[in-house]
Amino acid sequence: MSHTLQDKRPSAAAPQGSLSGARMPRWAPLAIVAGSAALGCLIGVGAGLDSKIQWALLAGLVFVAATYLITAKVEGSRQGKNQVATSLVWVCFLLAVIPLLSLAWTTISKGAGVVDGYFLTHSMSGLLDTDEGGGVYHALLGTIEQVAIAAVIATPIGLLTAVYLVEYGTGKLARAVTFFVDVMTGIPSIVAGLFILSTWNLMLGFGVSGFAGALALSILMMPVVVRSTEEMLKLVPNELREASLALGVPQWRTILKVVLPTAIGGITTGVMLAIARITGETAPVLLLVFGTKLINPNPFEGAQSSLPLYVFEQYSVGTDASHARAWGAALVLIAFVMILNLVARGIARWKAPKTGR
Repeated sequence: MSHTLQDKRPSAAAPQGSLSGARMPRWAPLAIVAGSAALGCLIGVGAGLDSKIQWALLAGLVFVAATYLITAKVEGSRQGKNQVATSLVWVCFLLAVIPLLSLAWTTISKGAGVVDGYFLTHSMSGLLDTDEGGGVYHALLGTIEQVAIAAVIATPIGLLTAVYLVEYGTGKLARAVTFFVDVMTGIPSIVAGLFILSTWNLMLGFGVSGFAGALALSILMMPVVVRSTEEMLKLVPNELREASLALGVPQWRTILKVVLPTAIGGITTGVMLAIARITGETAPVLLLVFGTKLINPNPFEGAQSSLPLYVFEQYSVGTDASHARAWGAALVLIAFVMILNLVARGIARWKAPKTGR
């Protein structure tokens, strides 16, 4: 043959930025991270900055700049811009995670020494806030009852509202409902507490109780349930609805047997996230539940306590013993919310539509 086969292997002199161009070694990102951290600390020390947070921010800026310069030099400006975007994502991720880990570590380190069987099964009855000992049982019981009542009230109302907006809602009424749901999403918790205080307590004449606090918490929970359920229902393919309706199944039965079971995993997750959101509210409880050191298992009569209110009261005392109890109650509250989220994830995975063969 008169023509020879050309070598198809990439040339070492290929243009930068091309698919066959030079590539950075795999260890390069780690080396850039180490160098950026060292340079950020040096700049912080040289500038006389005492805060380690400032050092970390400087290191992040150096990391982004160094990533672009080195990648652009080796692989071209196109890959350099891509690496800058990736680096910004990682820096923002660390900026979000580091405070969270710091908060979790502080709470665990200061509260783990207090939380034990005695702390979880005893109240503050007969003790002064400045005394040693005492427990969190009355506050934990109040939180469970108030959150459960709020969930029983808000979940069906929010679920039915979302079903109406997605499956039936058209015209001015649907737009009005959507508008008020959006407004309720931004209502401060103290406003919800004042509303229940003025209606349930002052106008109707009912006294302080865990149920009054649960009413305020349900107001805060409702829009979250509506929004999360609405988005999950919109993800259900219309083909499933059309197939059911084509078989002559009524719309209400299609919703009950096809739409809701398909979206039940996401709906459950949304409800659990709404419950987690209201679990840490303090202002409505302070106004409506009032707080007590005694164990009150009846949420419909008399003052109750709750974990957020207990943390506020104990930390306000200012003694070492009260501070220890406050950190212990905060750890119990975080564990309670974490358990709710784990339950939500388990239910969502269990109820998720099977995609296998």
